[in-house]
Amino acid sequence: MSGLKDAGHLFRFLGLFVIAFLVFWLIRGYVVPKSFGEYGHYRGAAITDIANHPVKFAGHQACEQCHTDIADTKTKGAHAHVNCEACHGALAQHANDPTSMTPVKPDSAVLCARCHTASAAKPKGFPQVDIADHSNGLPCATCHNPHSPVIGSDAKTTDAASATAATGGAK
Repeated sequence: MSGLKDAGHLFRFLGLFVIAFLVFWLIRGYVVPKSFGEYGHYRGAAITDIANHPVKFAGHQACEQCHTDIADTKTKGAHAHVNCEACHGALAQHANDPTSMTPVKPDSAVLCARCHTASAAKPKGFPQVDIADHSNGLPCATCHNPHSPVIGSDAKTTDAASATAATGGAK
């Protein structure tokens, strides 16, 4: 008789397990979207939801149509394959109506460091600098044209040249 008494604990546990499973199945019916599984392990309606989001990026072709002078400089420089919006942010609104917003001129001391801070994980041929030693805290655009950053590849403005001269020519 003691075997049945011990088995009673198992039956109660099995009953609780079945009830929990039924509650889970009921809640799942309300929580999981009807289109889930339509395209494998995805929600089918997500495609329409994503397509309805407004376009944020214009693409470098849209920038190059108006800014041909910068595009010419950029195509000859080391940043030829870097899209404009990688540095200036999403510009679809500006491309659609240039008067609606002005593109952000990024802080070169911060932006350039994102890619060019020295790291052993980067390829050996990739330009890397120790930011603190390289520039003495000056923005990179003081000495480098961001669109063609090799010094001497494109003449800098007189303001940049005078800033470099004033700081003792730090590079």
